[in-house]
Amino acid sequence: MLIRPARKDEWLRVADVFIAARAGMAYLPQLHSDEETRAFIRGVVETGVVWVAEGGGCVAGFAATERTRDGAWLHHLYVHPREHNAGAGSLLLARVKMELPEGFSLWTFQANLGARRFYERHGCREIRRTAGENEENLPDILYEWRP
Repeated sequence: MLIRPARKDEWLRVADVFIAARAGMAYLPQLHSDEETRAFIRGVVETGVVWVAEGGGCVAGFAATERTRDGAWLHHLYVHPREHNAGAGSLLLARVKMELPEGFSLWTFQANLGARRFYERHGCREIRRTAGENEENLPDILYEWRP
């Protein structure tokens, strides 16, 4: 599996991973159409720092990061369901750690037990929980990784 920067013209492939990954999250409300979601991801890929995991010519997953005045953030890390447990997520998170060696923060839904186990296994620690201060109005957890 190869980890590389996303090309600006492959936003649709990245959006397909995002849509497929979130489709399996039964607790998520459907707030946006696939078309709206693709437009959102297009903006993320065209203006942000996005890494993709590529295997067999397919985008298996992606990670999107940002540095702000408040610190560094991992905004998205999604792996296509058909690629789960094949190492793409771990490789993407390792790249994020290399790119943000001072550490970073991230949010995940409390209901996303798989993501929580994944981040905790990779050294992220829980900082706080909210009752749902997000677009989905779902309880979430703020994690951080520090070297």
